[in-house]
Amino acid sequence: MPRYAQLVMGPAGSGKSTYCSTMVQHCEALGRAVQVVNLDPAAELFSYPVMADIRELIEVDDVMEDESLRFGPNGGLVFCMEYFANNFSWLEESLGHVEDDYVLFDCPGQIELYTHLPVMKQLVEQLQQWEFRVCGVFLVDSQFMVESFKFISGILAALSAMISLEIPQINVMTKMDLLSKKAKKEIEKYLDPDMYSMIEDSTNILKSKRFKKLTKSICGLIDDYGMVRFLPLDRSDEESINIVLQHIDFTIQYGEDLEFKEPKECEEDKSALVDEYFQDHVDE
Repeated sequence: MPRYAQLVMGPAGSGKSTYCSTMVQHCEALGRAVQVVNLDPAAELFSYPVMADIRELIEVDDVMEDESLRFGPNGGLVFCMEYFANNFSWLEESLGHVEDDYVLFDCPGQIELYTHLPVMKQLVEQLQQWEFRVCGVFLVDSQFMVESFKFISGILAALSAMISLEIPQINVMTKMDLLSKKAKKEIEKYLDPDMYSMIEDSTNILKSKRFKKLTKSICGLIDDYGMVRFLPLDRSDEESINIVLQHIDFTIQYGEDLEFKEPKECEEDKSALVDEYFQDHVDE
């Protein structure tokens, strides 16, 4: 039987560890067993139990204190992740081999791990060899996505991970519970964006014709391929958490022995749930 994995990614401060904690609690309430693996060698505290912790293998602080290496924080992190990639046997032993495993991998936030280093791609390929069905979950902080330029930057970061890893990816706007009612209404247009209308909002601010042209090209590329949509995540709302989990489960065909809906029908139902979520929370 297959095993299942979520690679939880996103910039520092986007809420990756909080997401893992939220999903663990939600799945426990559903009677589902979910494990978490920490892959951040610079992590400090967790609000959830881990089945494996990369710091048992190597820590950034230890690398930085090694005078023969002389690495700073970023160089130390890269060294740790490359060391990890050369020691996947540690991860294999930590995971064991239990059928129907469902594991969340809490990944580091440094974007270079997804843009020009092969470590995360190697991890995906190794997990697939271990019969894991892998889905990327890319998080962005909703509080920083209410402006067009920041939103475009967030999309490009999500696309970078998607292109690098070549796996199905669900993009999530976190911390919706921290937004005001007005901000929630404003951010709704960014979940399934019309990039061509966003072009007008962005280019009106720019003075340089060259940057206006570049922004139009980027927005056009994003819109033409339609590869990036976002789901809202309000960790105080069980329905919101369940919508995100349903999308991920469908993507990796979790519980494929159960009766699944056709993709189109499933997407329509979930879109309706997202619309209902916003209607309920904006009207409150």
